[in-house]
Amino acid sequence: MAGLSSSGGSSLGRCSHAVVRALPDSLCQHALRIEKGKEVDFARAEREHQLYVGVLKNKLGLQVLELPADESLPDCVFVEDVAVVCEETALITRPGAPSRRKEVDAMKRALESLNLNIIEMTDENATLDGGDVLFTGREFFVGLSKRTNQRGAEILADTFKDYAVSTVPVYDSLHLKSFCSMAGPNLIAIGSTEAAQKALKTMQQMSDHRYDKLTVPDDAAANCIYLNIPGKGHVLLHRAPEEYPESAKVFEKLKDHMLIPIANTEMEKVDGLLTCCSVLINKTSEL
Repeated sequence: MAGLSSSGGSSLGRCSHAVVRALPDSLCQHALRIEKGKEVDFARAEREHQLYVGVLKNKLGLQVLELPADESLPDCVFVEDVAVVCEETALITRPGAPSRRKEVDAMKRALESLNLNIIEMTDENATLDGGDVLFTGREFFVGLSKRTNQRGAEILADTFKDYAVSTVPVYDSLHLKSFCSMAGPNLIAIGSTEAAQKALKTMQQMSDHRYDKLTVPDDAAANCIYLNIPGKGHVLLHRAPEEYPESAKVFEKLKDHMLIPIANTEMEKVDGLLTCCSVLINKTSEL
């Protein structure tokens, strides 16, 4: 559907379905994390996740497919990493952490049930985490990180041929979207650290399009979810003021967005941010 790529990102955020996954108990002890640190409060993590899913389902009216937890896959709640969906095509990724590779199985079945065109990344030299993939509505930026390599980015480019794909080195963070995301059709939310600003500069140099930027003081808070829901307009799920008060003030300046603050304190302890816990899909044709 090459016509869409010239629409200037107007289809960004359109969404009818979401895939989410329940938290396994094993998350607390065994989820991967960059830094060993605070203990995860499982009951609170579950409450935060249920509120998140509730917003997608009840407040925004999306069709939500909820996959069961798998105790042998401690990171399975972070579904974003195992699939990249654009229009009617889904790329099943090959996650960078070997312990996460079996997470793709349940996701593949879920996306098959939505009749998407499914491409599987089977090249054993390729790795790609969805957390490294930023789709702007016009083009893709792919973070080259400890989890995503050049071959993974090439396969993504082959899969979504209608869109330009540029790679961005990611050094100090887990993923590209650890410090940025789309906050609107032409608006990149970006953290304030030197690494985040450097990555933004790279993206600006690689693109022939000028994006607006929304700079927030906290890198983690720059990971937000923009949706464009019929009847609701621009919707932004962002981190709660009690977590990141200064960043929340920046989001509150977006007067034409319906702002929904969401707490994510527990998942963040294991490097999970807002975009990590859902795969968003826009089904334009009837199932």
